[in-house]
Amino acid sequence: MSRLRYFISRFAAASLAVLWVASGGGVAAASDVPASPTNPPNIVMIIGDDQAWSDYGFMGHPQIQTPNLDRLAARGALFKRGYVPTALCRPSLATMITGLYAHQHLLTGNDPSPKLADEKSREYANLRQRMIDRMDENSTLPGWLRQRGYVSFQSGKWWEGSFANGGFTHGMTRGFPHPGGRHGDDGLSIGRQGLQPVFDFIDQSLASQQPFFVWYAPLLPHTPHNPPHRLFDKYAATVDSPHVARYYAMCEWFDETVGQLIEHLEQHQAMQNTLLVYVCDNGWKQNPDSPGFAARSKQTAYEGGVRQPLIVCWEGTIPPRQYDDLVSSIDIAPTILSAVGISPATDLPGESLLNLVRDAQPLERQQLFGEGFTHDVADLESPEASLIYRWTIRGPWKLIITYDVELDRHSAAHQPLQPQPQLFDLQADPHEQRNLAAEQPELLKQLSQDIARWWPLKARKPYP
Repeated sequence: MSRLRYFISRFAAASLAVLWVASGGGVAAASDVPASPTNPPNIVMIIGDDQAWSDYGFMGHPQIQTPNLDRLAARGALFKRGYVPTALCRPSLATMITGLYAHQHLLTGNDPSPKLADEKSREYANLRQRMIDRMDENSTLPGWLRQRGYVSFQSGKWWEGSFANGGFTHGMTRGFPHPGGRHGDDGLSIGRQGLQPVFDFIDQSLASQQPFFVWYAPLLPHTPHNPPHRLFDKYAATVDSPHVARYYAMCEWFDETVGQLIEHLEQHQAMQNTLLVYVCDNGWKQNPDSPGFAARSKQTAYEGGVRQPLIVCWEGTIPPRQYDDLVSSIDIAPTILSAVGISPATDLPGESLLNLVRDAQPLERQQLFGEGFTHDVADLESPEASLIYRWTIRGPWKLIITYDVELDRHSAAHQPLQPQPQLFDLQADPHEQRNLAAEQPELLKQLSQDIARWWPLKARKPYP
């Protein structure tokens, strides 16, 4: 029996009983929170990996076909002006599951900097483990939901060691220090090799009448871009670059797996009592001349890196509608907790989107904030040491402030760095081509002050 089959069968056979944890962690005791719904919704998070905000049918792409995500967007609340605070996978995923900004959960990059220790040394392994230890199971969505009787399943991308480290009751990833445990090991087979482990978990949960949480974060459309030939041939006939054709095909392949997941829920009449959330971890602009990404996308604070449409679907509870409101993946955790009736013991910076989409109340927040760091973490205790960007959006205006930092081995993603503040009118200039900072000094000052209040820095100063 393969390692993957053994692992899945082991946990498929395990009891779905849930251990209630003490209330001294990140969530108030049961008596201190609002009563949960009589029939609490199942929760399914669908998380894309490396896809541009524009690359969907529902966002108007002229070639990429995403019929299943299009239908999901039409069945729920679609936020076309959605964002992720940090345009890199590990910090972005950590924000989704903790409801905190990267400078708060301290997982600002993917790996410890090799300048801190030799990558093959025990010392470096200890640094990696220290990053994993930041994940507190009592301060994550699966951990919070467990206190309401939920079972949970991790599949796909997961950087934080074993799935249990994040509070999941079930999962696929063994995690570091096991082979391939850097960011998902066995879990990375999901989607590309079918969804049977997810289906089995859903079936068992429904049979035991326990509400469930599914983390479906496949390595799609992420590289390697090796789509089925039928999809590659389809797009190769419409574009000149084989790299672009492969990427387009990967987007549709990912969409097909989303359709399979939704179909499974529908077959079990579970859609009406399931809250589905869709977002991608960060942006991607396909380089037509290589398999990699182009400038101003992944890892950057530009729209190509941080803008991501957000879908929230709960049939019978959330009326279908498109919204122009500014929202962020920082809002996902508060939204899910609100749906279930859980109040964290500590404040989360996001806002429940149910206030708007279910209760028709305007959002309190009218401004977004975000941050960007080096791929490798320069100082595990100080997020400022790796800080490259901070940004904010208010109305149509976006300000990016760049910080003087020693770039790492992945510095090509940030070149050339723009030392001066960058102010854009996103309504008139959605691709951020014209810097209006010199023409709007008062607005520049106001937005700079907003950023400073959002996260007061101790030492770092912006360029120049």
